[in-house]
Formats: sequence, structure tokens, C-alpha cells
Amino acid sequence: MIRIRMHGRGGQGTKTAARILGSALFAEGFEVQDAPRYGAERRGAPIFATVRAGSAPIHERGVIHHPDLVVVVDETLVPVAAAGVLEGIDEHTVLLLRSEAPAETWKKRLGLSGLTLTLPEMFDSVEQRCVGAACAGAAARLLPGVSRAALEGAVRIELAGMSESVLGRNLTVSLGAYDALGEHEGCVSEGPDPSPGDSRLDWIELPIEDVSVSAPDVHAAMTSVQVRTGLWRTMRPVIDQDHCNRCHWVCGSFCPDGAISLDPDGDVSIDYDHCKGCMICVAVCPPHAIRAIPESRACENDEAVR
Repeated sequence: MIRIRMHGRGGQGTKTAARILGSALFAEGFEVQDAPRYGAERRGAPIFATVRAGSAPIHERGVIHHPDLVVVVDETLVPVAAAGVLEGIDEHTVLLLRSEAPAETWKKRLGLSGLTLTLPEMFDSVEQRCVGAACAGAAARLLPGVSRAALEGAVRIELAGMSESVLGRNLTVSLGAYDALGEHEGCVSEGPDPSPGDSRLDWIELPIEDVSVSAPDVHAAMTSVQVRTGLWRTMRPVIDQDHCNRCHWVCGSFCPDGAISLDPDGDVSIDYDHCKGCMICVAVCPPHAIRAIPESRACENDEAVR
């Protein structure tokens, strides 16, 4: 069985990419399983999807801990520990990143011994919404037995509800990525099946809360504008103003919720009422002036200031 993990952010089409890849494999006669895995379902949050393909019925379920192929739709996820991009990667695993940096640079940065490949940008800003389809196309070329025709058919099936122009753009970038990885066609191979000892459960203790906390009610109409989405946050980005270069157009442009702006004094500020804690700003800040701290500690600091 071939095991594939695809990492991206909410809104980048990672779930759709897994479905395209699964449909292409199914068209070639494989037994297939594909499924997304979400944390908080919000734009910009780390998500991943898994695809399994084999010649026999697939009874394995859950997260893939030892992948044969890892596809990274958004390179800013690599240093985010909670995203788990590098979990289970070994010398057998093929790592494919959508990045302008050369593959050798990534291999050296991450200290990897296996095959590392990159898919450079090959489309303009209009096609940015097609990055998932591009990564699906590149991944299809790396797998044994997936033809260009099967990939094209899969894109048409999975995006059948889209307009002709959207479908056409996705087909262009997906097939273009398939062609670009021709040198590495079929380089992904099956790894060994995990032993029973490799299975594990990650337990999360949930303390009992008062019903007033666990089951709040909304008693007024038309309150959506007042929804404090910052309450979803588990990590808080904090700006060190002494190191900040005031280049707010970088972090502000990447922020999926527009929660970063300049205050009247010219300092970069974060709207914590609506910052959801996706940590994109931490990853893209040029001078590394933004760091992440646990929300629980941040709340303790807030209380101390009061």
C-alpha cells in the first residue's frame, strides 16, 4: 500500500487535492481511501489530508504516521510543530514542497536523507486558488501507474460543479505540474506495513466545566458582527515592537482575517478579538519580530496588567 499525506492551510484546496489524487488512482484500478483531517475549521488554519492506495482492500484507518509521500502545499507550515509536516519522515519518504527555494536547500535545512523535491510557482496571481490542483498533479506524476489522462479525468470529476473558466485554470496548472515532475516519474514506492506497536492514541484531558461556560446562549438577534473569533485561539502571536520593521504589508497581507494593521502611532497591531491564531504572521515576518505564546499564558499576563 502507498501512503500519502498532504499538508496545507484551510482555503488552499488541500482536501480537493486529495480527492483529485484519489480519483486518479481509482481510475487506474487501485483500491483507494482519501480523507481530510481538520483542527479548527477556519481559513488559514493548518489541515492535512491522507490518501491510501493499494491493490487489495484497505482496512487501515486514521492518521498516516509513516508516509511514503508527503506533499506540502504551503511551505510556511514546515516550522509549525503543530502541523506535523515532518512526522514519520525517513529515508524512504519522498517530500514534495511547493516552494521557490531549491530542493537541495530544503534538504539541508531539514537534515533529510530521503528524496526531496520542489514544485516552483508556475502560475500568476489569478491561479493562486489552484495550488491544490497543482500539487495533486505533481503528486500524481510521482506515483507509479497514474497517467496524464487519469489525472485530467479526476480533475474534471472533482471540479464538475465549477464554471468552465475555473475548471480550465485548474486543468492547466494540474497538468502543467504533472509535466514539470516528469524527471521523477514513479519515484514513490510502497513502504513496509506498520507493526501493531506503531499504533497509538493521543489522549486529551477535558476538565468538566460549569454549564454557563460549556453551553453559552446567544440571546440577541443579528449578533454575527460581534462574534469574537479570537476565542478560538490556542496560541497568540505577539509583536516585539523594538524589532519590528513596520513592514505591515507583509504580515498584514498574509493574515487571512485582516487582523493586522497600523495603529495611530505607526506601530503594527493585532486585533486579538478576531485573530484566530493561525500563526502565518509568525512564519512570514522578515525580522522574526512576531513570536507565538500559549493563549493561557497570554491571558495570565493580561490579568496581571489589569
